[in-house]
Amino acid sequence: MSGAGKKIADVTFKAGKTIDWEGMAKIIVSDEARKEFANLRRTFDEVNSQLQTKFSQEPEPVDWEYYRKGIGSKLVDMYKEAYESIEIPKYVDTVTPEYKPKFDALLVELKDAEQQSLKESERLEKEIAEVQELKKKLSTMTADEYFEKHPELRKKFDDEIRNDYWGY
Repeated sequence: MSGAGKKIADVTFKAGKTIDWEGMAKIIVSDEARKEFANLRRTFDEVNSQLQTKFSQEPEPVDWEYYRKGIGSKLVDMYKEAYESIEIPKYVDTVTPEYKPKFDALLVELKDAEQQSLKESERLEKEIAEVQELKKKLSTMTADEYFEKHPELRKKFDDEIRNDYWGY
């Protein structure tokens, strides 16, 4: 394989090896995100497969002698000279340097959002546990026990009674 195609195939192959697909799949929560993630992975695998098969093979050398016998040496020599003078341009990656800083900034944002999400999940799980505990105890709980956990409500009710406000 020549130059640019081989380099692209090698880079994509290495990129496919370094992506932690299972790790990313574990942190996805919603069904819609799972579908999009599956589409992304399938597309990545298809492109990677194409790059590995299409661009990783060397072209077969042209059998010029075979064509000389059938067509004639003058015409074949002209085609051979034109074929050998073709220069395939080298791929110069101008996109990665432009978007790498943006991608790195998004990764930082992602890590921050992940930490905030984990903290919020922890807080919500504690709140759910408290509500479930309250739900179990509600039928046997006295007003004093409830007001121990929620002193602000006791103050509110006491103020309403003191001010002779009975809700109408």
